[in-house]
Amino acid sequence: MRKETKEDVQVCTAVGMLISGVGLSVAGFIVEPTGQIHDSVLWFFAQCLIYAGSIFGIGIYVNTKFNSLIDRIKDKEVNKNG
Repeated sequence: MRKETKEDVQVCTAVGMLISGVGLSVAGFIVEPTGQIHDSVLWFFAQCLIYAGSIFGIGIYVNTKFNSLIDRIKDKEVNKNG
């Protein structure tokens, strides 16, 4: 699997989880008893937020560290050659 495909799958699943969590939460307000959300719906929504946050947060952290490492290597090469 290519890196771009893997990242696309991660982003799509994170967005899908957010949409399903919000949809279920809204549905919890609509069904009887109106205006009350069951604990299981809140738990599911919290899990959706945790999953999406971990996908986006870990991805940003890894990309930042990887780019920092590449910049250091390039700087060392420039200092050796220049």
